[in-house]
Amino acid sequence: MISMYDVIVIGQGPAGVSAAIYAVRSGLTVLMLARDQGSLAKADKIENYYGFVEPVSGPELIRQGVAQAERLGIDVRQEEVTAVRWDDPFAVETTAAAYQARSIILATGMPRRKASVPGLSDYEGRGVSYCATCDGFFYRGKTVAVIGNGAYAMKEATELKPFASKIYLMTNGRPLEIDAADDAIIVRMEKIDKLLGDEEKVRGLQFAGGNQLALDGVFVAEGTASALDLALKLGLDNDGKAITVNQDQATNLPGIYAAGDCTGGLLQIAVAVGSGAQAGMSAAAYVRQLKGEKPPVKTQWGTSDAR
Repeated sequence: MISMYDVIVIGQGPAGVSAAIYAVRSGLTVLMLARDQGSLAKADKIENYYGFVEPVSGPELIRQGVAQAERLGIDVRQEEVTAVRWDDPFAVETTAAAYQARSIILATGMPRRKASVPGLSDYEGRGVSYCATCDGFFYRGKTVAVIGNGAYAMKEATELKPFASKIYLMTNGRPLEIDAADDAIIVRMEKIDKLLGDEEKVRGLQFAGGNQLALDGVFVAEGTASALDLALKLGLDNDGKAITVNQDQATNLPGIYAAGDCTGGLLQIAVAVGSGAQAGMSAAAYVRQLKGEKPPVKTQWGTSDAR
């Protein structure tokens, strides 16, 4: 049986934790999903965040935030999200399970979408894509490759199976992180030297040893699915770098909100926490409306029913 939540937050950084806290304190059931600590895990000392007399490390700040979320009753799971679908309710797929939610908050940080292969940016829109769901239809009966070595890359390759006649999963010299037992997907582990193409489109890849592989298209699926990757699949407005939101942190798709670095602007913890709080309150109001409940009374100090 698929578990159902009022709100699913994707990301466990300052924006995600803040959003989850405000949603759960509005009386909603909340699930927070994340695979890792994101870019904040690399911060050695943080000295410009309110309330800490002494510097705090990024990992410690995340640890305290997640512990606070768990204390308040938020269901926190370390699972990699591979897909989000608008299926009334929303459907969220991870490497371990599937969930449903009435509302989604994207808070995965700034996307890291580029693969380290020379020539990729030159052919974006001409054979290089970042969304199998969006562009797979255009490769019916053709040969394609997905660059990546994790669960997200395998998910993208699987999305291409109804269309492409041959699918390669290119790890680009890295070990494969997941089980790839699928006869329809051919795994190649060689290091990629460069992308091959002409004035019109992608023609293939060249490996470090000089061997070449003819291709009609290349899909980039490095690392985990970023907020922008998920936004593209859902049809959310974006500027190619960040998700577009309004003052309530709402996207153009009802029920989906975004907060933190993935929405652009000033990439600071304080800003992420504030936008996460707004996203959590907005999602709570949306869910209550769906349930037919009377919304809380808003004041300049917050909501009247915050506990």
